[in-house]
Amino acid sequence: MEAIFNNKVAIVTGGSFGIGRAAAVAFAQRGAAVVIADCVEDANRETLQQIEAAGGKAIFVKCDVSKAADVTAMIDKTFSTYGRLDFAFNNAGIEGIAATTQECTQENWERTLAVNLTGVWLCMKHELSHMLRQGSGVIVNCASVAGLVGFTALPAYVASKHGVIGLTKTAALEYAKSGIRVNAVCPGVIRTPMIDRFTGKDKHVEQQFRDMEPIGRLGEPEEVAEAVVWLCSDAASFITGTALPVDGGWISQ
Repeated sequence: MEAIFNNKVAIVTGGSFGIGRAAAVAFAQRGAAVVIADCVEDANRETLQQIEAAGGKAIFVKCDVSKAADVTAMIDKTFSTYGRLDFAFNNAGIEGIAATTQECTQENWERTLAVNLTGVWLCMKHELSHMLRQGSGVIVNCASVAGLVGFTALPAYVASKHGVIGLTKTAALEYAKSGIRVNAVCPGVIRTPMIDRFTGKDKHVEQQFRDMEPIGRLGEPEEVAEAVVWLCSDAASFITGTALPVDGGWISQ
């Protein structure tokens, strides 16, 4: 694989599992040094092992993106270790608890928005300050197809992901002339631990999701990761402020 990101540094939040892990590995495969940030580190340190096995460089930083002090520490560790920041994939997120709008608790609402939306804003706030001094950088935020359309029984999640897209577009406009691009990816149903929690690994429920996908299958984390690294590459140099569906055609129905 071509090392198009040699001498570059990438942060991936929510990097221990799923889409985050796939993106961290994809950045490393292209030559970037990677900061894997997550509130938990997988017991087998699999993300780090995959990167190191491929000859890449990476560190793990424990970070709850809803806490400003954690985000500041993550950015400080990035610069004390690698001295720069070129790419950020703000991917950390939670699904919250399924409930209708009327039944959604305030606790669930506040926690879901704290991680999914405030967390993205906090990360961008600190990433942008360094990228502005550097005069370059690319940020990709992880939204969802639930940021483009509505879903029943997930009011906090849907609101948070719509908010991510709005925040992405605003920042893209603010920094378009500063050498910084900001985009979002909107995954559909991707085979991740989050989807496993949602389906309970029930094969019947999984089949229902497959049946709703025009492409006829669930997506893989690596397919979202490829979109992320492409948006960060020079191949996407004229793209900013977009919310890119990676959804097997879900929202085209």
